[in-house]
Amino acid sequence: MAEEETVTSLKSEIATLRGRVNELEAENAELAARMANCCCDQKGTQQLGESEVECRSSLEPNGERNSGGAETKKTRRKKRVAEISSYDSRTVSHCPRRYVALKVMYFGPRFYGFASEAQMEPTVESEIFKALEKTRLLVTNKKEAQYSRCGRTDKGVSAVGQVIALFLRSKLRHLNSNTSDSRENFVDGQNGTEEEIDYVRVLNRALPQDIRIFGWCPVPVDFHARFSCLGRGYKYLFWSGTLDLQAMETAGKKFVGEHDYRNFCKMDAANVHNYVRRIDSFEISPSDLRFQGNQLFAIKIKGSAFLWHQVRCIVAVLFMVGEGLESPDVVDTLLDTSRTTRKPQYAMASEIPLILSSCDFEGLKFTCSSGT
Repeated sequence: MAEEETVTSLKSEIATLRGRVNELEAENAELAARMANCCCDQKGTQQLGESEVECRSSLEPNGERNSGGAETKKTRRKKRVAEISSYDSRTVSHCPRRYVALKVMYFGPRFYGFASEAQMEPTVESEIFKALEKTRLLVTNKKEAQYSRCGRTDKGVSAVGQVIALFLRSKLRHLNSNTSDSRENFVDGQNGTEEEIDYVRVLNRALPQDIRIFGWCPVPVDFHARFSCLGRGYKYLFWSGTLDLQAMETAGKKFVGEHDYRNFCKMDAANVHNYVRRIDSFEISPSDLRFQGNQLFAIKIKGSAFLWHQVRCIVAVLFMVGEGLESPDVVDTLLDTSRTTRKPQYAMASEIPLILSSCDFEGLKFTCSSGT
């Protein structure tokens, strides 16, 4: 008798579970239908904040209805981590997109360089892409987004003028979301920027404090952040101390022009075969900042492109000149690769005071959020 009751009870539970499975399948089908029909410019999404997906329906990212109940900080944190780790760009791939350039500044000491190809984490680039995924601005993977960067700064180097370019989600419906070989996504001049997503404010909410986006600009799809760049500028900050600034200025002027800089860089024979680069300007400028009798100065160098560690090697030699260990003529000797066929051994200048100060492009006018 007891066995029959047990069997009956189990059959009842199985029937209940089957009914629940059917209900869940129906709910899942309803959710899929809502996601397929969601609108990228719903007015209600403004209430959720622009940092959330404008393509979302009234459901939470985990597919459950928002009951409005209280959540612990731990629960919310777990949800955010789950959202980022499980990000799938296909959920927003149907949204309009446009090709944009972003101007980036960052304080470098915490990062293992800019590029995410570095063997260590974090890098500036990896943090930017985490923010792009968190804000659902990334509509495809990095390759299909036609991602490019102007330069690859090394570990510890900072920047106030780095530029990257890629396809981002847009709320302008007239843009062709699938084009990658025309100029349809480039709105002439600044037309359309007022109605567009505030990329600066949205991304800065998701980025760490030592990385800031401070401008964006629509660009044609044939734009490339590296190869479209007309010139780059670097600053190297230092305290004057007892350095002979006049001798350093004399030596620095010798770099202006086109030269072979193989004795002023870290050799990368596997990837670089031409070491000729052009430096357009050089100057040593004072600042108003003083400390214990020392004044802060900046070495400013502008050129078309730079080799690996080129600026730090140049500064190291200039410091030797300023300390009286070498004469300004040492620059001529090292630039003459027929006389100096092998790079002498000398320590590079520290990376911490080095700043990528500018990346120059023709016709780009970056828009910054008024709220940042």
